[in-house]
Amino acid sequence: MGDSTTSTTAAGQAPRPQETKKATVAPTRWADLEDEAPEESSASSTSEAKAALELDVENLAIDENKKINKFLDEPEDSNIKAVTSGDTPYTSAFTFEELKLSPELLKGLYVEMKFEKPSKIQAISLPMILNPPFMDLIAQAHNGSGKTTCFTLGMLSRVDPNIKAPQALCICPTRELAIQNLEVLGKMGKYTGITSECAIPMDSTNHIPINKRPPVTAQVVIGTPGTIKKWMSAKKLSVIHVKILVFDEADHMLAEDGFKDDSLRIMRDIERMSSHCQVLLFSATFNETVKNFVSKIVKRDHNQLFVKKEELSLESVKQYKVNVPDELSKVMVIKERIFEFGERLGQTIIFVRTRNSASTLHKSLVELGYDVTTIQGALKQEDRDKIVKEFKDGLTQVLISTDLLARGFDQQQVNLVINYDLPVKHDNRTEPDCEVYLHRIGRAGRFGRKGAVFNLLCGDMDQMIMSKIENHFGTKVAEVHDWRNEEDFKAALKAAGLL
Repeated sequence: MGDSTTSTTAAGQAPRPQETKKATVAPTRWADLEDEAPEESSASSTSEAKAALELDVENLAIDENKKINKFLDEPEDSNIKAVTSGDTPYTSAFTFEELKLSPELLKGLYVEMKFEKPSKIQAISLPMILNPPFMDLIAQAHNGSGKTTCFTLGMLSRVDPNIKAPQALCICPTRELAIQNLEVLGKMGKYTGITSECAIPMDSTNHIPINKRPPVTAQVVIGTPGTIKKWMSAKKLSVIHVKILVFDEADHMLAEDGFKDDSLRIMRDIERMSSHCQVLLFSATFNETVKNFVSKIVKRDHNQLFVKKEELSLESVKQYKVNVPDELSKVMVIKERIFEFGERLGQTIIFVRTRNSASTLHKSLVELGYDVTTIQGALKQEDRDKIVKEFKDGLTQVLISTDLLARGFDQQQVNLVINYDLPVKHDNRTEPDCEVYLHRIGRAGRFGRKGAVFNLLCGDMDQMIMSKIENHFGTKVAEVHDWRNEEDFKAALKAAGLL
């Protein structure tokens, strides 16, 4: 590759997509969203009694010859550089059993998640996360390499089921990502009895004043920074027992134009209340400014795990650039070339720069007879949830999105990504946003599956921006020579392994 009540339980039953989908708010930069809105309603956390399960873990391990999800194996690549601090020796884990996880967690990994063995990033990072002295970790790795599993396992393994209070906190930049992470946690922790709750804004119809909410008793809380900060300020979310704090998409969470202020405030409040809280910072990208800042705020001895930037561009995803003369030609390329073959190959996400572009492209494709949906931050929360759910359920094949879904959005069936507009810096449109580009193309080819990305270039400015992206990653993006030639597109899809 994510998953309506505000609280779910990782016990008994994993939250189904219909149950956990939530709504949204308004804008900020790539997320096209700000995290200020009425609090979400806090349905009480429920926990089904654990069935008396015979956890025969030995028989859960999956036979290599009978693999169900071969695509879950990470491609063997990786210039992963681990920098450890202190005297603790860490050994990579080649099986989940080596991590000394509980039988309930192992069952969740094998039965619910259908995992066979740790991916490369998991093999290296999980021993750092799970073993005393529980040092902080700054980790960067490929999109689709299994980062979510790393911090989710970390959270679940640190919870004491006897303490009915928040012990693990995960902060995400968008509500969609928070919901998706909650789904993964629910699935992985299905047999543990650990409770979880989602802290995200709700629409006004479901608004409950903060002073009328009961205190949070869920053991794991996943949410967006504004809502988590409000719940903490109102003394509804106690952090006295919090042992592990996770920032997903940490580079954006700690960037000046992201959620830096809220993130630092939450971190400091937890540090004041909790004697030692392990901090995990995960992202596919960390630019040098954020990397330097992060190493300053994580003051204690900590471990680091980085992948060289030229290794980040997913090898399983074939990237192309297509030069077109005008905007209308972009629509024609999508309709007559890419969709002609692409629709039967899986799902497609088309990324645009602005809400206006999203609306215009949506209208053009609908008029041409295509069934497409569009998501952007100005939509009502319930509409955003419905659009994401329909796409995840496979009811729609084509999704137009602003960069709201560029990060973390996890859908295995996405084989094609189209950059209708190239991503550029918010404050300088002549400079590419290489981090966002990397996150966008990471929506295709999840977990090593095949995928193709088509970058539609219109004019000298687009060509210059594309050239800067190529220079940044030290790569050359192949060109589809003639945007009018059907055979050129067919050849490109064949080279990507999609035809």
